[in-house]
Formats: sequence, structure tokens, C-alpha cells
Amino acid sequence: MKQRSCLTVILTFATLWTVFAQDPEFSQFYANPLYLNPALTGATGCPRLIGNYRNQWPGLGKAYNTYSFSYDQGVGILHGGLGLLVTADRAGGGNLNTTTVGLSYAYIFNITENLNASLALRGAYYQRRIVWENFTFEDQIDPRSGEVIKPTSEKQPDYPSISTVDFSAGLFLDYKGLVYGGFAVDHLTQPKNGFYADNTSHLYMKYTAHAGSIINLKGGGYAKDDEEKEFSISPNILYQQQGSFHQLNIGAYLTFDPLVCGLWFRHNFENADALIVLAGIHYKNLRVGYSYDLNVSNLFSVSGGAHEVSVSWQFPCIERKRKIRAIKCPRF
Repeated sequence: MKQRSCLTVILTFATLWTVFAQDPEFSQFYANPLYLNPALTGATGCPRLIGNYRNQWPGLGKAYNTYSFSYDQGVGILHGGLGLLVTADRAGGGNLNTTTVGLSYAYIFNITENLNASLALRGAYYQRRIVWENFTFEDQIDPRSGEVIKPTSEKQPDYPSISTVDFSAGLFLDYKGLVYGGFAVDHLTQPKNGFYADNTSHLYMKYTAHAGSIINLKGGGYAKDDEEKEFSISPNILYQQQGSFHQLNIGAYLTFDPLVCGLWFRHNFENADALIVLAGIHYKNLRVGYSYDLNVSNLFSVSGGAHEVSVSWQFPCIERKRKIRAIKCPRF
């Protein structure tokens, strides 16, 4: 138990004083579309409600628990979509907490008859908080008994809670439902996020590029725009960069309605990171997905991988005749 607690503290403070802060990530990135790219706001045209939960490295105790909630819908009079995204990240058993609440607007339009596009901007409230009184440092512990016997000499943070405004932007393109791709930039203003007055730590920009295709296996060839994709394969690629951190995800979804499965390989450039397996079901307006990250790095024996669950509900369209054309992308 002491070893796990110590590891949790190490992980938390590695997050606190690292040169850059890495955003939480979701293996089911298309199951959290507004987090992936604000340009996917209103992509289905109809209202939808999505919840996501990720438990990363459970073998190290309560290392990282991330929650996400989003709602978005198309608004014909605005020629696009509006969305709300709430994300809460709890690190080190809740001793380091990050909460973001953002509103996004996407303008959806046709470049040509077959090429659809979406441009989006998101403004968010960002808060980061540390529970300093819950930490135990080496200089507090009696080396003989292991008991905490005195206060620490470590300097207490000047700002145990910091708040700022944050902005993101995104672009998404869809060609006839054959191929699609997007690009997003988060933390455009790179706000400061350090807990000390002399800390120059910034929330570095995060760049995301993603692309893929949905191929109909029922009739052969690519799926048509107006066909129900009951039996399809969808190869996809995702690249993310934040500060000196680089990550590449390569994999594919196989859909045989109402079932979906997927297999992914995630590589952090410095080392191979994880294999990701996915299973999901789509029943009427409800979609539920579960994925597991199997670490193949040095963390394999102690981390416990990562569990992730997504749930979404697609509401009927408010307008009888939808004015916004739905954008094609995977369900999970």
C-alpha cells in the first residue's frame, strides 16, 4: 500500500513540475468528438448527448481518472452547430484536479457538391487545483519507523488554484462519405498554469490531425453517402503533438450492426505504448463502447493498462426538414 501511495505522489508531482502539461487522452477519440476536434460540433445535425470515463493505470492506485460530458446539435439558422463540453481530470487520487468547461460553435458548409467542411472555435474556462495538505514528502518521514513526524520544508504553492480562459479551433472535411479528416489546435493562447509566482509553466498548444475512411463491405467498394453502413471497415489514423510529446494511433473499426469492434496501436515515438481493443454496440439511438489499453512499454507489469467507457444518446432532429447535412465519421 505504501509503495502504491508513493508511486501516486511521484506521478502527481511529475505532472506538476514537468516542462509541459499533457492533456488527458481518450482511446475512443471519435466517441468524444468535441474533445477530439471542435469542428465536429453539430456533425450529426441532430442533438446528441455523450458521456465518457477513463481509468488510466489502475495498478498504480488512483493515478488518473478522467470524466467527460458533451452535448451538441445542429442549428439551421446558424448554419452550423453549437456544443457544450465539460472535462474533469483527477490525478493522484484527486490531489491534482483539472476542470474545463467550454462552448463551441461550428460553421458547416459545402465547398463543392461533394466536399463538406466545418470550421469551429471553442472558448473555455480552465481551472487547475492542488490539494497540498494531502501530500507527504521525504523530509517528513522517520527513516526508522516510516511514520510522518514533522512538517515538510517544501515551499507551499502561492496559488493552490488557478483559473484562466482557453481557446481552441478546428477544421473538418468530408468528401462524399468516402474519406474524411480534420485538424485542431487547443490552447491557442498558451495560458500559464503554474502554482508558483515565479513559475513560467505554460499550457502548451496541442495539435491534432486525424483522417480515415468508411468502406462498405456489404456491396463492395466505398460506402455511398446515402447507404446504411451495416457492414463496414474504417481504417483511421490520429497524430497528436503537445510540447515535446508526440503520439501516433493507427488502427481500424469493423462494424457489423449492431456490433462494432476495433484494434489500435499507439506509439509515442520514443517507445511503443499500447495496443487498444474496442467493443461497442449500437441499438437504435443508444451507443455504448468499452476499450482497454494493453501497455507494451515498461509500464506493462505495474500499470494495469487503461479502461474506458463511452455512452451516447442520439435524439431525433428538432427540425422536420434538416437543413444541415450530417458529417460522416466513425461512432467510436
